[in-house]
Amino acid sequence: MDKKPLFEHKTKKEFNFFLAITPLLVMIASMLYAIVVLETDPHLPLIIGTITAALVAVFSGFKWEDIEEMMYKGIRLALPAVVILMIVGLIIGSWISGGVVASMIYYGLMVISPQYFLVTICIICAIVSLAIGSSWSTMATIGVAGMGIGISMEINAAMIAGAVISGSYFGDKMSPLSDTTNLAAGLTNTDLFEHIRHMMYTTIPGLVVALAAYLIIGLNVIGNSTASPEDIQAMMSGMSENFVISPWLLIVPALVIVFIILKVKAVPALIAGVVLGVICTIFIQGETLADAASILMNGYVLESGNEMVDTLFNRGGLMDMMYTIALTIAALTFAGILEYSGMLRSIMHQILKIAKGTFGIITATILSCFTTNVTCSEQYISIVVPSRMYLRAYIDNKLHSKNLSRSLEDGGTLTSVFVPWNTCGVFIYGTLGVVAWDYAPFAILNFTVPVIAIILAATGFGITRISAEERDAYIAKHYPEENKTAEA
Repeated sequence: MDKKPLFEHKTKKEFNFFLAITPLLVMIASMLYAIVVLETDPHLPLIIGTITAALVAVFSGFKWEDIEEMMYKGIRLALPAVVILMIVGLIIGSWISGGVVASMIYYGLMVISPQYFLVTICIICAIVSLAIGSSWSTMATIGVAGMGIGISMEINAAMIAGAVISGSYFGDKMSPLSDTTNLAAGLTNTDLFEHIRHMMYTTIPGLVVALAAYLIIGLNVIGNSTASPEDIQAMMSGMSENFVISPWLLIVPALVIVFIILKVKAVPALIAGVVLGVICTIFIQGETLADAASILMNGYVLESGNEMVDTLFNRGGLMDMMYTIALTIAALTFAGILEYSGMLRSIMHQILKIAKGTFGIITATILSCFTTNVTCSEQYISIVVPSRMYLRAYIDNKLHSKNLSRSLEDGGTLTSVFVPWNTCGVFIYGTLGVVAWDYAPFAILNFTVPVIAIILAATGFGITRISAEERDAYIAKHYPEENKTAEA
């Protein structure tokens, strides 16, 4: 039988709001100073925030053993993300050395026009992510190739990443196969497909806005790019001189996508991609087994003489992901103390006190989801914690639970990409090579949808209400302990 956490009995008490928010303020202040002034990495500010949170917890009566357990629980939340990050490092290395990435870029350059590239890559990522239900898997496959194609066309990397993210998160959010979609529906007792249909009110307009913006950028900014056909031809020649280019190599990413469509879990599907990449490395590109093993560990190294080609392909491998993994662990250590000590719950309670009416509750939900993404650094927590905090408030105000499930995704799933130390922001940096503050202005779907959601809350359009009888029936079904108390 598992041992009950040491701190379980203490987390029910309410923290003083100003005491609870102190670690968050210290972390944000040190983060801004470190990044803006010192131009250094975000790891140390997260550690400073963790130390501050631990001191606040000690001051509030927790023992060091309690705090250690909170940190360990936070780290355990990061383990699935860490495993996937490690596999993505392997898959990038093996697909580069196997010529898979080079082939995807080569043929992409042949068929995609620079002016329409952002629109095209966004739509492709949306379709693939909708089919497989995973933004991460889409970015790790289609996104990596898209970055290579776009950079070869001399398109700004932040713009490319933004379009990839917008498309990937549209599909992830709207797919019945998505884990976050199922999580939001399940936590709010909402039918899955009713939840998806309700999200169309915010997500479809958000995609339309994003595609229109990418089209305008493509025609007015990229259309005036200095990239010439000669530059693109030089890039293609550089790739063909250093890799065996073949359309048959495109079968590798296609198979990985098929595996996931067939509901093979992400980890075994991506591992299959690594194995296929290694096979291509040895039997098609002519590398030795020792070379393949070295690439999996340390990444691919190319000295072609073409700076653009070298920049594109000198990456990947397990060690390439260690920076990202360290950032993930530091972030979730900080998050563990905030979540399991009860500090985050105290912050949420204060927000709920001032949230009145439909507009106030929905806006508070979205802001709370974003706050949780900042403080707890994990997309799933940004759905789980606010769902627990706000569900009863929605029902008491005669708002259908699908309004909450939609708000959780609008505010939680989508905004996770804007936090550099969130597992999603960390994954994107490790996979696409662009930091959150660079791609944020171009991840148009991700910031447009929350704004649309707040506008709908203000106007009442797209908001589903329930009757007093339906409210009472919901409470009787999902809060039976209240009936027992009333009878007693």
